[in-house]
Amino acid sequence: MHNGKAIIFSAPSGSGKTTIVKHLLNVNPKLGFSISACTRDRRGRNEVNGKDYFFLTPQEFKEKIDNHEFIEWEEVYAGNFYGTMKSEIERIWSEGGHVIFDVDVKGGLNLKKYFGEKALAVFVKVPSLEVLKSRLTDRNTESEDSLSRRVFKAQFEMGFEDQFDVTLVNEDLDQSLIKAEQLVNDFIERK
Repeated sequence: MHNGKAIIFSAPSGSGKTTIVKHLLNVNPKLGFSISACTRDRRGRNEVNGKDYFFLTPQEFKEKIDNHEFIEWEEVYAGNFYGTMKSEIERIWSEGGHVIFDVDVKGGLNLKKYFGEKALAVFVKVPSLEVLKSRLTDRNTESEDSLSRRVFKAQFEMGFEDQFDVTLVNEDLDQSLIKAEQLVNDFIERK
């Protein structure tokens, strides 16, 4: 039995959770990133298969579902599937590490249920929906339609905050990074 733990960072899109998770991976060698599987196309040239995501065809994804290879999976947007593979957790735990997740809110709650006491589930929150909207707009990757869909989804996801172990309000990034480090270190050291 591994004594690895699971650290889950969830948030509405645009809250900065990915930035926080990347930072934690840089400063804490004990953390291993759980690479999600997905069926969407790569974004630009900088996304690498097996590093950023495992890019699967819908058929491959379906086969993995049938073979019970996922801890959790969902259709995040129409035709766009994301999932967490059991093999990823095994890989990180067998190397003596703790697994860290960067997932949306529904995925985060599913993982929390799956890992139980072994998990710390952190809800990353923006100070307001206005801030979220402007962050998503600054990305310039969203069409009007996609933007309003994301903001609507974010509003819905905010309603689940109380089901997480702890909330991290990401107002000032430097402060948030320090807080995130403390949360993770305290959790890992807890017996």
